[in-house]
Amino acid sequence: MVLLDGKALARAQEEIMKQEVEVLHQEEIVPTLAVILVGDDAASASYVSMKTKASHRVGIDSITYAYHKNISQEQLLDVIKTLNEDQRIDGILVQLPLPSHINTQEILEAIDFKKDVDGFHPYNMGRMHAGIETFLPATPMGVMQLLKHYKIDVLGKNVAIVGASNIVGKPLAALMLQAGATVSICHIHTKDVSLFTKQADIVCVGVGKPNLITSDMVKDGVIIVDIGINRLEDGRLVGDVSSDVSLRSSFFTPVPGGVGPMTISALLQNTIQASKNRKR
Repeated sequence: MVLLDGKALARAQEEIMKQEVEVLHQEEIVPTLAVILVGDDAASASYVSMKTKASHRVGIDSITYAYHKNISQEQLLDVIKTLNEDQRIDGILVQLPLPSHINTQEILEAIDFKKDVDGFHPYNMGRMHAGIETFLPATPMGVMQLLKHYKIDVLGKNVAIVGASNIVGKPLAALMLQAGATVSICHIHTKDVSLFTKQADIVCVGVGKPNLITSDMVKDGVIIVDIGINRLEDGRLVGDVSSDVSLRSSFFTPVPGGVGPMTISALLQNTIQASKNRKR
Protein backbone atom coordinates (compact mmCIF):
# COMPACT_ATOMS: atom_id res chain seq x y z
CA MET A 1 0.00 0.00 0.00
CA VAL A 2 1.31 3.42 -1.04
CA LEU A 3 0.34 6.55 0.86
CA LEU A 4 -0.76 9.42 -1.36
CA ASP A 5 1.29 12.12 0.37
CA GLY A 6 -0.51 15.36 -0.38
CA LYS A 7 1.59 17.31 2.09
CA ALA A 8 4.83 16.53 0.26
CA LEU A 9 3.33 17.26 -3.17
CA ALA A 10 1.79 20.53 -1.97
CA ARG A 11 5.17 21.69 -0.65
CA ALA A 12 6.79 20.85 -3.99
CA GLN A 13 4.07 22.82 -5.78
CA GLU A 14 4.66 25.74 -3.43
CA GLU A 15 8.27 25.95 -4.58
CA ILE A 16 7.10 26.22 -8.19
CA MET A 17 4.46 28.82 -7.22
CA LYS A 18 7.05 30.80 -5.30
CA GLN A 19 9.08 31.16 -8.49
CA GLU A 20 5.98 32.19 -10.46
CA VAL A 21 5.12 34.85 -7.89
CA GLU A 22 8.70 36.17 -7.86
CA VAL A 23 8.40 36.81 -11.60
CA LEU A 24 5.12 38.66 -11.00
CA HIS A 25 6.73 40.69 -8.21
CA GLN A 26 9.45 41.77 -10.65
CA GLU A 27 6.65 43.15 -12.81
CA GLU A 28 5.26 44.90 -9.72
CA ILE A 29 2.28 42.54 -9.63
CA VAL A 30 1.38 41.22 -6.17
CA PRO A 31 -1.22 38.41 -6.25
CA THR A 32 -3.71 39.24 -3.52
CA LEU A 33 -6.32 37.00 -1.90
CA ALA A 34 -9.24 38.30 0.19
CA VAL A 35 -10.62 35.77 2.67
CA ILE A 36 -13.99 36.44 4.30
CA LEU A 37 -14.53 34.74 7.65
CA VAL A 38 -17.92 35.01 9.35
CA GLY A 39 -18.46 33.93 12.96
CA ASP A 40 -16.23 32.23 15.49
CA ASP A 41 -16.20 28.61 14.31
CA ALA A 42 -12.87 27.14 15.43
CA ALA A 43 -12.48 24.84 12.44
CA SER A 44 -13.15 27.65 9.97
CA ALA A 45 -10.67 29.92 11.74
CA SER A 46 -8.08 27.14 11.61
CA TYR A 47 -8.61 26.62 7.87
CA VAL A 48 -8.28 30.35 7.21
CA SER A 49 -5.05 30.44 9.23
CA MET A 50 -3.60 27.56 7.18
CA LYS A 51 -4.57 29.26 3.92
CA THR A 52 -3.01 32.54 5.07
CA LYS A 53 0.28 30.89 6.07
CA ALA A 54 0.47 28.99 2.79
CA SER A 55 -0.24 32.20 0.85
CA HIS A 56 2.58 34.01 2.59
CA ARG A 57 4.98 31.12 1.99
CA VAL A 58 4.65 31.59 -1.78
CA GLY A 59 4.47 35.39 -1.73
CA ILE A 60 0.73 35.90 -2.13
CA ASP A 61 -0.70 38.75 -0.08
CA SER A 62 -3.63 37.33 1.93
CA ILE A 63 -6.06 39.66 3.70
CA THR A 64 -8.65 38.26 6.11
CA TYR A 65 -11.93 40.11 6.60
CA ALA A 66 -13.48 38.75 9.80
CA TYR A 67 -17.07 39.55 10.76
CA HIS A 68 -19.43 38.79 13.61
CA LYS A 69 -21.77 35.85 13.05
CA ASN A 70 -24.75 38.24 13.16
CA ILE A 71 -23.69 40.14 10.04
CA SER A 72 -26.68 40.54 7.73
CA GLN A 73 -27.01 39.22 4.20
CA GLU A 74 -27.05 42.78 2.85
CA GLN A 75 -23.92 43.75 4.80
CA LEU A 76 -22.04 40.73 3.53
CA LEU A 77 -23.13 41.45 -0.04
CA ASP A 78 -21.83 45.01 0.39
CA VAL A 79 -18.45 43.63 1.50
CA ILE A 80 -18.26 41.45 -1.60
CA LYS A 81 -19.28 44.34 -3.86
CA THR A 82 -16.45 46.42 -2.43
CA LEU A 83 -13.91 43.61 -2.95
CA ASN A 84 -15.19 43.01 -6.49
CA GLU A 85 -14.46 46.66 -7.30
CA ASP A 86 -11.09 46.76 -5.51
CA GLN A 87 -8.41 46.54 -8.21
CA ARG A 88 -5.83 45.27 -5.71
CA ILE A 89 -7.83 42.09 -5.02
CA ASP A 90 -7.29 39.17 -7.42
CA GLY A 91 -9.17 36.43 -5.60
CA ILE A 92 -12.11 36.34 -3.17
CA LEU A 93 -12.77 33.35 -0.93
CA VAL A 94 -15.73 33.02 1.44
CA GLN A 95 -14.95 30.47 4.14
CA LEU A 96 -17.80 27.97 4.42
CA PRO A 97 -20.05 27.12 6.14
CA LEU A 98 -21.77 30.44 6.69
CA PRO A 99 -24.29 31.03 9.52
CA SER A 100 -27.75 29.62 8.82
CA HIS A 101 -29.39 33.03 8.29
CA ILE A 102 -27.10 33.73 5.34
CA ASN A 103 -28.09 32.53 1.87
CA THR A 104 -24.82 30.89 0.85
CA GLN A 105 -25.66 30.49 -2.82
CA GLU A 106 -26.55 34.18 -3.17
CA ILE A 107 -23.25 35.14 -1.55
CA LEU A 108 -21.22 32.88 -3.85
CA GLU A 109 -23.05 34.19 -6.91
CA ALA A 110 -22.28 37.77 -5.87
CA ILE A 111 -18.53 37.19 -6.25
CA ASP A 112 -17.06 38.39 -9.55
CA PHE A 113 -16.46 35.12 -11.44
CA LYS A 114 -13.04 36.44 -12.49
CA LYS A 115 -12.11 36.56 -8.78
CA ASP A 116 -13.85 33.30 -7.85
CA VAL A 117 -10.70 31.34 -6.92
CA ASP A 118 -12.80 28.76 -5.06
CA GLY A 119 -14.51 27.83 -8.33
CA PHE A 120 -18.03 27.90 -6.86
CA HIS A 121 -19.63 30.59 -9.03
CA PRO A 122 -22.22 29.12 -11.45
CA TYR A 123 -20.27 30.62 -14.38
CA ASN A 124 -17.13 28.71 -13.44
CA MET A 125 -19.11 25.61 -12.47
CA GLY A 126 -20.78 25.63 -15.87
CA ARG A 127 -17.48 25.95 -17.73
CA MET A 128 -16.02 23.14 -15.65
CA HIS A 129 -18.92 20.80 -16.49
CA ALA A 130 -18.52 21.71 -20.16
CA GLY A 131 -14.81 20.90 -20.01
CA ILE A 132 -13.78 24.51 -20.69
CA GLU A 133 -10.73 25.97 -18.92
CA THR A 134 -11.78 27.86 -15.80
CA PHE A 135 -11.21 28.08 -12.05
CA LEU A 136 -11.81 24.58 -10.67
CA PRO A 137 -13.11 23.95 -7.14
CA ALA A 138 -10.00 23.52 -5.03
CA THR A 139 -10.59 20.09 -3.47
CA PRO A 140 -11.52 18.22 -6.68
CA MET A 141 -8.65 19.99 -8.47
CA GLY A 142 -6.26 18.87 -5.72
CA VAL A 143 -7.53 15.28 -5.87
CA MET A 144 -6.94 15.06 -9.62
CA GLN A 145 -3.44 16.52 -9.28
CA LEU A 146 -2.61 14.04 -6.51
CA LEU A 147 -3.71 11.07 -8.62
CA LYS A 148 -1.77 12.37 -11.62
CA HIS A 149 1.39 12.81 -9.54
CA TYR A 150 1.26 9.17 -8.48
CA LYS A 151 0.62 8.15 -12.11
CA ILE A 152 -2.86 6.83 -11.32
CA ASP A 153 -4.71 6.96 -14.64
CA VAL A 154 -8.47 7.10 -14.15
CA LEU A 155 -9.19 6.36 -17.83
CA GLY A 156 -11.51 3.35 -17.99
CA LYS A 157 -11.61 2.97 -14.20
CA ASN A 158 -14.77 2.51 -12.15
CA VAL A 159 -14.93 5.39 -9.67
CA ALA A 160 -17.35 5.57 -6.76
CA ILE A 161 -17.80 9.00 -5.22
CA VAL A 162 -19.50 9.00 -1.83
CA GLY A 163 -20.94 12.44 -1.11
CA ALA A 164 -22.74 14.62 -3.65
CA SER A 165 -21.99 18.16 -2.45
CA ASN A 166 -21.57 21.09 -4.84
CA ILE A 167 -18.16 21.71 -3.27
CA VAL A 168 -16.62 18.25 -3.67
CA GLY A 169 -18.75 15.36 -4.93
CA LYS A 170 -20.43 16.84 -8.01
CA PRO A 171 -17.40 18.71 -9.41
CA LEU A 172 -15.11 15.76 -8.70
CA ALA A 173 -17.51 13.51 -10.62
CA ALA A 174 -17.37 15.93 -13.56
CA LEU A 175 -13.56 15.96 -13.61
CA MET A 176 -13.40 12.17 -13.33
CA LEU A 177 -15.88 11.83 -16.19
CA GLN A 178 -13.83 14.19 -18.37
CA ALA A 179 -10.74 12.10 -17.58
CA GLY A 180 -12.48 9.01 -18.94
CA ALA A 181 -13.69 7.30 -15.77
CA THR A 182 -17.02 5.55 -15.30
CA VAL A 183 -18.51 7.37 -12.32
CA SER A 184 -21.08 6.43 -9.67
CA ILE A 185 -22.22 9.05 -7.16
CA CYS A 186 -23.57 7.88 -3.80
CA HIS A 187 -25.44 10.15 -1.42
CA ILE A 188 -27.74 10.17 1.58
CA HIS A 189 -30.56 8.52 -0.39
CA THR A 190 -28.40 5.73 -1.86
CA LYS A 191 -29.90 2.48 -0.56
CA ASP A 192 -26.73 0.38 -0.58
CA VAL A 193 -23.44 2.31 -0.90
CA SER A 194 -21.42 -0.93 -0.82
CA LEU A 195 -23.09 -2.02 -4.06
CA PHE A 196 -21.08 0.72 -5.78
CA THR A 197 -17.91 0.79 -3.66
CA LYS A 198 -17.31 -2.97 -4.04
CA GLN A 199 -17.18 -2.57 -7.82
CA ALA A 200 -14.98 0.51 -7.75
CA ASP A 201 -11.30 0.71 -8.68
CA ILE A 202 -11.18 4.13 -7.01
CA VAL A 203 -13.33 5.20 -4.04
CA CYS A 204 -13.49 8.91 -3.16
CA VAL A 205 -15.27 9.80 0.09
CA GLY A 206 -16.15 13.25 1.40
CA VAL A 207 -19.08 13.13 3.79
CA GLY A 208 -17.81 13.96 7.29
CA LYS A 209 -18.63 10.70 9.04
CA PRO A 210 -15.89 8.55 10.61
CA ASN A 211 -15.70 4.88 9.59
CA LEU A 212 -18.33 5.35 6.89
CA ILE A 213 -16.37 3.07 4.55
CA THR A 214 -15.19 -0.24 6.07
CA SER A 215 -12.99 -2.99 4.68
CA ASP A 216 -15.92 -5.22 3.73
CA MET A 217 -17.20 -2.49 1.39
CA VAL A 218 -14.21 -2.47 -0.98
CA LYS A 219 -12.29 -4.89 -3.17
CA ASP A 220 -8.60 -5.78 -2.88
CA GLY A 221 -6.29 -3.29 -4.55
CA VAL A 222 -8.75 -0.42 -4.35
CA ILE A 223 -7.46 3.17 -4.50
CA ILE A 224 -8.85 5.20 -1.60
CA VAL A 225 -9.16 9.00 -1.68
CA ASP A 226 -10.39 10.05 1.75
CA ILE A 227 -11.59 13.66 1.61
CA GLY A 228 -13.43 13.63 4.94
CA ILE A 229 -12.04 15.22 8.06
CA ASN A 230 -13.48 14.61 11.52
CA ARG A 231 -12.23 15.42 15.01
CA LEU A 232 -12.85 12.63 17.51
CA GLU A 233 -13.55 13.15 21.21
CA ASP A 234 -9.95 12.26 22.02
CA GLY A 235 -8.78 15.07 19.73
CA ARG A 236 -7.57 12.92 16.84
CA LEU A 237 -8.28 13.92 13.27
CA VAL A 238 -9.59 11.11 11.08
CA GLY A 239 -11.24 10.77 7.69
CA ASP A 240 -14.39 8.99 6.59
CA VAL A 241 -12.65 5.70 5.82
CA SER A 242 -11.89 3.10 8.50
CA SER A 243 -8.15 2.57 9.00
CA ASP A 244 -8.39 -1.16 8.26
CA VAL A 245 -9.39 -0.38 4.68
CA SER A 246 -5.75 0.56 4.06
CA LEU A 247 -4.85 -3.14 4.39
CA ARG A 248 -6.89 -3.93 1.26
CA SER A 249 -5.90 -0.86 -0.75
CA SER A 250 -3.09 -0.24 -3.22
CA PHE A 251 -3.10 3.54 -2.63
CA PHE A 252 -4.52 5.40 0.36
CA THR A 253 -4.69 9.08 1.36
CA PRO A 254 -3.78 9.79 4.99
CA VAL A 255 -5.90 12.14 7.11
CA PRO A 256 -4.47 14.61 7.84
CA GLY A 257 -1.78 15.08 5.19
CA GLY A 258 -3.59 13.78 2.10
CA VAL A 259 -6.20 15.85 0.30
CA GLY A 260 -6.20 18.82 2.72
CA PRO A 261 -2.83 20.30 1.71
CA MET A 262 -3.71 19.78 -1.96
CA THR A 263 -6.89 21.82 -1.52
CA ILE A 264 -4.90 24.78 -0.22
CA SER A 265 -2.31 24.39 -2.98
CA ALA A 266 -5.06 24.43 -5.64
CA LEU A 267 -6.53 27.60 -4.12
CA LEU A 268 -3.13 29.32 -4.36
CA GLN A 269 -2.70 28.18 -7.97
CA ASN A 270 -6.09 29.69 -8.81
CA THR A 271 -5.16 32.96 -7.10
CA ILE A 272 -1.94 33.24 -9.07
CA GLN A 273 -3.83 32.52 -12.29
CA ALA A 274 -6.44 35.16 -11.41
CA SER A 275 -3.64 37.67 -10.95
CA LYS A 276 -2.17 36.78 -14.33
CA ASN A 277 -5.58 36.97 -16.01
CA ARG A 278 -6.37 40.39 -14.59
CA LYS A 279 -3.04 42.19 -14.77
CA ARG A 280 -1.42 41.02 -17.97
